[in-house]
Amino acid sequence: MAIDTLPDAAGYQPAAAFAGPDHPIRIITREIALDDRWDASIRERIRSTFDGLAPGWSEDHVNPTKAAPVSDAVERGGLSLGSARWLELGSGTGAGGKVLGPRVDEYVAFDLSEQMIANDPGDHTCQVRGDASALPFTADSFDSILCINMFLFPQQVDRVLRPGGTLLWVNTMGDQTPIHLPVDDVVASLPGEWTARTARAGTGFWAAVSRA
Repeated sequence: MAIDTLPDAAGYQPAAAFAGPDHPIRIITREIALDDRWDASIRERIRSTFDGLAPGWSEDHVNPTKAAPVSDAVERGGLSLGSARWLELGSGTGAGGKVLGPRVDEYVAFDLSEQMIANDPGDHTCQVRGDASALPFTADSFDSILCINMFLFPQQVDRVLRPGGTLLWVNTMGDQTPIHLPVDDVVASLPGEWTARTARAGTGFWAAVSRA
């Protein structure tokens, strides 16, 4: 496992205490990524929760501080842009699309919550509703995948990423993010050998994770 940690971006400051390691969603996040824990009851609970949060999500979660890790990754992460095909999992109301959508030829926003998609202004090529544990895409479909405060389904990420592809993992509140995995757990959970470049920005961090 090789992880290259870059200096903090200008203006970085740690997030205020919010969700410690015993937070229920933190526990589920680890179990989904490392132990393949995902079933219909969890899926319905997550869908219902985010449907209810959707109307005010952009006001509370789409702002320059929350976007800073993605913007910094664009500058320093060695990402494939331009003609690349991107998939954002757990796209919410479009925070990732605002930063990356204009920079790539194709951007697919994917979310479990119908209401999150309905409240997304649509700054992407395509919007798809579905379950990220069973992605409706063929193998090797995307150059890059973005996950902002999203559950990680390692087998699906590995399957739909093209050879040489990159997973951009973002936690906008760092280790205080409810849906949080540290970089070493992200790398360890993915099948095969992967390397990562990571840095802190805004109040969180990003990690560009690629096959070794």
